[in-house]
Amino acid sequence: MSEKRESLTNQVISKLLAILRVYEPIDWSKATAGVWEEGRWHSGCVPYIGEQGVNLEDLLNIDHQKEILLTNTEQFLADLPSNNALLWGARGTGKSSLIHALLNRFHTDGLRVLQVSKDDLSALPRIMASLNTMPYKFVLLCDDLSFEASDPSYKAVKSALDGSIVKSSENVLIYATSNRRHLLPEEMSDNQQARMVSGQLHESDAVEEKISLSDRFGLWLSFYPFRQDDYLKVVHHWINKLAIRHQVELVVDPDIDKQAVRWALARGVRSGRTAHHFASHFVGKTKLDALKSDSNSEG
Repeated sequence: MSEKRESLTNQVISKLLAILRVYEPIDWSKATAGVWEEGRWHSGCVPYIGEQGVNLEDLLNIDHQKEILLTNTEQFLADLPSNNALLWGARGTGKSSLIHALLNRFHTDGLRVLQVSKDDLSALPRIMASLNTMPYKFVLLCDDLSFEASDPSYKAVKSALDGSIVKSSENVLIYATSNRRHLLPEEMSDNQQARMVSGQLHESDAVEEKISLSDRFGLWLSFYPFRQDDYLKVVHHWINKLAIRHQVELVVDPDIDKQAVRWALARGVRSGRTAHHFASHFVGKTKLDALKSDSNSEG
């Protein structure tokens, strides 16, 4: 009975500590990326602990998108006019990775990335106010951003992009990624409400509302699924890079290409993410088989 009471007490204490958590100010001189956590009583930034090893050279088949966002980020760091950006398109094609690669390129120049989830967008004014006096340039990353038709939180993004919030924070830009170009679902009924006025087509209010949100982003960058040859090019890149890192001797041949194609077909998409996952699987398995073979030989 005492063990049960002790367990319940520990659960209560854990919940109280979670509720009453006080966030220590993040040290941006050491942390290059962070995540905003919105709590019931307290909110703040916590350092992002995750893979930051992607480089611009690792992102293939998106040269046009890389060039535009690279230039925009350079303008931002040089205190020149720059735009908020919406990166939209097929999953796994490098949208989020491109932003992390820019952080790797420019973190020594004072660039920092703070990820804000869709559920915390109402905190944008407070977030920007907390960053306004920092001696760094911040990209607020809204990853996988999309809204349902009944979700009112998109208005916080509209307000931040078009109102005085961003304009008064010269050290903050918003880079958002999404699978939807207009961030909100588009329905057939929206188009049925369009009308002709003096020979000109006027979209319905619903369409105007949905387009107006993405229109707030100065840059639109589109990402598309890879063709098979482009997909295999990325597979070869990651296999060669991982093989060197883990000291695996192998030669990419047509049989490996067939395995990579089957891997993509099973997942229903040819993308950079799929290519990286296959390369990790293939190189890892090849290395493990070699280690087992060496162990058996010694035995």
